[in-house]
Amino acid sequence: MSDIPLGVLDLVPIPSGSTARDALRNSVDLAQQTERLGYARYWFAEHHLNPGVAGTSPAVVLALTASATSTIRLGSGAVQLGHRTALSTVEEFGLLDALHPGRFDLGLGRSGGGPPAERATVPTATPVVDGRAPNGLVIPPRFSFERLLGSPRIALHRKLLLLPGAASQDYAEQIDDILALLAGTYRSPEGVEARAVPGEGADVELWILGSSGGQSAEVAGARGLRFAANYHVSPATVLEAVDGYRSFFQPSDVLDKPYVSVSADVVVAEDDTTARELAAGYGPWVRSIRTAEGAIEFPTPEEARAHTWSEEDRELVQDRLDTQFVGSPGQVADRLEQLQEATGADELLITTITHDHADRVRSYRLLAEEWRRRGHASPSG
Repeated sequence: MSDIPLGVLDLVPIPSGSTARDALRNSVDLAQQTERLGYARYWFAEHHLNPGVAGTSPAVVLALTASATSTIRLGSGAVQLGHRTALSTVEEFGLLDALHPGRFDLGLGRSGGGPPAERATVPTATPVVDGRAPNGLVIPPRFSFERLLGSPRIALHRKLLLLPGAASQDYAEQIDDILALLAGTYRSPEGVEARAVPGEGADVELWILGSSGGQSAEVAGARGLRFAANYHVSPATVLEAVDGYRSFFQPSDVLDKPYVSVSADVVVAEDDTTARELAAGYGPWVRSIRTAEGAIEFPTPEEARAHTWSEEDRELVQDRLDTQFVGSPGQVADRLEQLQEATGADELLITTITHDHADRVRSYRLLAEEWRRRGHASPSG
């Protein structure tokens, strides 16, 4: 197996009994620790109205983390363009690049504003039989997000993020505007130029994040950009996403062939029993997200065991539980290699949440050591 870099995706989770300040300090510390361990990238997600997640503004957290690290690439996974403009996004990352040049990945996503665009997706070219890819990777039944998207809480989310009367710009147009502003070639339909300073000429690496083979995959592929697929968000559609992206891909000044990162939820401990104990809070935490309550503070194993599960609850989270990689270093590394093989990923993005910060750091350390033991000089190759 060729060297596959490992990166980190951080939601800045707030464990029960702690605060947003604690979560932010933990994330900065984790970035420092994973930098020393050789991880290639450290990305922050953007989420809003979640009592248990402090990562509301990737650019702000990136600025804090850049000052505390020196070599690891830092990025957004992803900036939610549904409630933003191309100019504000370019200017923010231009500011970051001005102080820490050449260190940032600008990961862009469609969510955060209006309802998702309805686009036909490309069927996966990879056969799935009895819930598994040919190499055995679990591909669960597709989860329906209709209940979540139609909830009053999501409507409130849109109301509070968007200015009154505002509508989200078409996603493809928005990406084109970002590319033009970065390149210094933006012109309005009337021929008026706009110069984003700072921002124009920023040395940022552009990524498109997507969970299906629809618009995000099409935009990334048609423009020859890097693509990050989310096995940890929507495991049922990860093969569709990467196959769709590759089918749309056109060589560009950035890439001459497709380049894919794939994410996975991971908890590693010295043995399987300990790892399962540390991951006990994951089910109730996912349930809180998928009921549109907003992510709860991440529970202790004891708090998780006290949760009373209904059959409906279990159905909400089963696909995520089946596709979380939990166990000893060797067991989890085996499953990550299986994910890489099934998707053809060029990189893997690891997201780990445990209640105790020390357990989270240890999980990343054990994985890095196992990755190195398997012939990789470091997670970043």
